[in-house]
Amino acid sequence: MNPARLLRWEAMLALVLVLEIVVFSSLSPYFLSVDTLSDATFNFTERALIALPLALLIIAGEIDISVAAIIALASVAMGLAAGQGVGTPGLAAIGLGTGLAAGAINGALVTVGRVPSIVATIGTMTLFRGAAYAVLGDRVLKDYPPSFATFGQGYLAGPVSIELALFVVFSLAFGLFLHRTRWGRAVYAIGANPVASRFAGVAVDRYRFVLFAVTGLFCGLAAVLLTSRLGSTRPSIAQGWELEIISMVILGGVSVWGGKGSIVGVVLAALVFGLVTFGLGLMNIPGIVMSIFTGALLILVVAIPALLSRRR
Repeated sequence: MNPARLLRWEAMLALVLVLEIVVFSSLSPYFLSVDTLSDATFNFTERALIALPLALLIIAGEIDISVAAIIALASVAMGLAAGQGVGTPGLAAIGLGTGLAAGAINGALVTVGRVPSIVATIGTMTLFRGAAYAVLGDRVLKDYPPSFATFGQGYLAGPVSIELALFVVFSLAFGLFLHRTRWGRAVYAIGANPVASRFAGVAVDRYRFVLFAVTGLFCGLAAVLLTSRLGSTRPSIAQGWELEIISMVILGGVSVWGGKGSIVGVVLAALVFGLVTFGLGLMNIPGIVMSIFTGALLILVVAIPALLSRRR
């Protein structure tokens, strides 16, 4: 997508968002309630927070399939620590640290071990999720201190949840980084042509490693928020989230071939996904319908631009 086409893509997403609001508000009288919309944000903020760094990673020509498994691993680490009496600040640090370490492992496999990112992260996805099941089995950990619930259930002001506030702040930060700094321009250059970027003096492997590590860190943050909101840890936590997170990024206009995309598009795509999920929930439509919708949408978003490009 060139810049003009990307703007048209973002405009289309904005139109879809408006149509969703009109349709669901006409189908359910509760949809436009301030409190109801506030609750709706919990349907996407945790996944959307991971989509922000993952967008940069995909723009740089890489991918991370292990994001949901990192959430599970970080949640298990926090659950075990909570059972030992660790307080809320320590639990948050353990969740973030576990995510950062897992992301660094992915980055090292790709940049040092020269393993293709899709192969490396499919492997670590199985490893991290398997470790969570090996440690817990069919157990559920619930020994969290009451103050820990603040992260995932607390509100910053009025109907604005802490999760939503974090998403807004980090969306602005990532948008400024990608579109207004030389490091952001380097990310685009690496995704468009890594060989030319190396000849231009860009530390390609360093950028890739940092992007994997940051993605892992935000998986740790999502684990803190999700575990806090649920109040428990189980090895199946965030199962299947990798598809939804990657779908947010791709639907937001980020090219799977790297070098193109925007944070604005990813934010709009996250809102589209969140409101669709919430609207279908209000209408008591089974979750499997959302899974079918997500899979079909991902195929269309990837296939249509490719077919149009080939036709041109």
